[in-house]
Amino acid sequence: MKTKFVVNIIHRPELSPEYAEKSSGVKEKSVQDESLEIFKFQQETAHKNGLKTTIQITYASLFSDVIVNIAKEHHEKYGDEIGLSLLGLPCKEFRAKYKTEDFCIWMFSDKQKEEIVDDVFKMFYDKFGFYPESTGSYFMDAYTINYIKKKYPSVKCAIATCWEEGPKAYHTCNNSWYTFMDGGPWNPWIPSKVNSHCPALNKDDDSGIVAIPHLSRDLLACFDGNGSNFGTHPQNVLRGMIYYKDGDKIEYPYLYNLIDQYRHLGKYNNGYAYNMMFVGPGWLNQKGRWECPYELLKQSYEDGMRYYGNLKKQGELLDLTMSEFADFYREQHRDYLDSENALWKDILYGSQKQYFWYADPFFRTCLDFNQGGAMIDLRPYVARIPQNIGIGHDQVYDASYPYLIQANYRAGYFTHYAGAGTVESCKISYHGQETDLCLCRTLAKFEKIDGDVVITANPVSVVLDGLEIVIQSVFTFKKGKGELVIERKIINDLKGEKVTFKEYFTGAFGLNEYQSDLSKVTLGVDNEEMKYQYLGRKINKAGKKAYVNIPDVLTNISYSGDVDAFEVEEGIAFSPCYKLAAYKTIDKGGIKTCLNLVKAN
Repeated sequence: MKTKFVVNIIHRPELSPEYAEKSSGVKEKSVQDESLEIFKFQQETAHKNGLKTTIQITYASLFSDVIVNIAKEHHEKYGDEIGLSLLGLPCKEFRAKYKTEDFCIWMFSDKQKEEIVDDVFKMFYDKFGFYPESTGSYFMDAYTINYIKKKYPSVKCAIATCWEEGPKAYHTCNNSWYTFMDGGPWNPWIPSKVNSHCPALNKDDDSGIVAIPHLSRDLLACFDGNGSNFGTHPQNVLRGMIYYKDGDKIEYPYLYNLIDQYRHLGKYNNGYAYNMMFVGPGWLNQKGRWECPYELLKQSYEDGMRYYGNLKKQGELLDLTMSEFADFYREQHRDYLDSENALWKDILYGSQKQYFWYADPFFRTCLDFNQGGAMIDLRPYVARIPQNIGIGHDQVYDASYPYLIQANYRAGYFTHYAGAGTVESCKISYHGQETDLCLCRTLAKFEKIDGDVVITANPVSVVLDGLEIVIQSVFTFKKGKGELVIERKIINDLKGEKVTFKEYFTGAFGLNEYQSDLSKVTLGVDNEEMKYQYLGRKINKAGKKAYVNIPDVLTNISYSGDVDAFEVEEGIAFSPCYKLAAYKTIDKGGIKTCLNLVKAN
């Protein structure tokens, strides 16, 4: 299958970048002059390599006739798109009009969001004579998207999230960067009208736009660490110090490997692969950024553009504007129930670590094959949790989508207090000895079978009391059902010896490291249930399914399958979590469990 590799090259002229004004100590006019020159350099570099761009005009740059005229010229000459960014709001005109230092569109009150959107869109129309087809911000909440689409129907594409920009980014910015937006897709998606993180379930749920991420990031290094160091934005790679000097030349093979890893995703997504490069002028500051001089910042940008340009010359890349990409994506993604898939390997440290990311309208999840296929992240999109964010709402700045499992914020298998971490995995026991597949490193392969996504892990071997047990894990994501079928197969002859499998789910819920009250949670096996009271109680019995109902995140999680017994367990105050488990004792065959997520009443 020939992969269609699509790239969006997006430039944002900012004549008043707040970080440059405040950190450089230079006067406003000097910053504006420098920003203008950097924007012109970015555009020139793209065009020199035969690449189209999307110019995301900011509020501040709408006051510049120079920027407006450049945008018009490049639209006519090169086919560049003129879009409208809701970043770049802070400037003296904005502050004077709105009497605020705030500048993130999703953090304003709903009334202010409408007022600002109307103001900026009107200015855009006055300058260009048409309304934009694309817009964006670090994050775009459902209210803002719905309002824009209703009032300005020409908009068909928006930058709508910055992938995994949550507590990890907050901590690496000295606890000062209040842009929390964990839990969304890493790849383009059609947002739900209810919550912009969730892919739309059907036409009625379709917000009317195609959303793209703010950056294309390393789906392994970014999840494990600070995402700001790992993206197809050359200055991210420099900030992460992932380069070396060869004579007089700087080399950054990681940047090219990262772009190629995104190209590789076409193998898992019906031949379509996506990448984006979005850089504001502040990243190419004449005084340098971090330890990098301007010359290196400039070289990295030129080299990155050259790499994309060469791919285009070889017929390996489509350079589309944002609105062109929206049309392309809808053509590729006609079935709302299609998933976005990424079997992602470590390209930074050279390990054999491998993650599988999956997202559809029912859930987003990540399987870690360095831990035998353990689930280390799970977000219940099926719940369609209403998104109310900004001044006047309970959540003013945290736009994240809640997790049920998150191995970085609520630990995973490897915890100080055994069993307390959120993870989905399997334990095997024999003659009083037990081990967990989290301890078994493996790799996996991807298949699509009758519409379902099937991930098959390489077999692993465990030895308990002298008995070798060879196990293969298979994960089947059932299209359009919100179900993950998990099989653990014994593939060697145990000569009649019986072993016990325990498929288990240790879960929590929240937006960060801290657990909310669990007393509304209900756990049960069939018709026997209990309210969560932090007493460590269990229900263990034969039955049809085990479940946990979590009203705070509108989600019901259940296990079902042909097993000997199910179990649910409440945690204690020191270990606030909930547990589901399914048991089966066998000498051959395996255990098959269905993990199901549905919206709770």
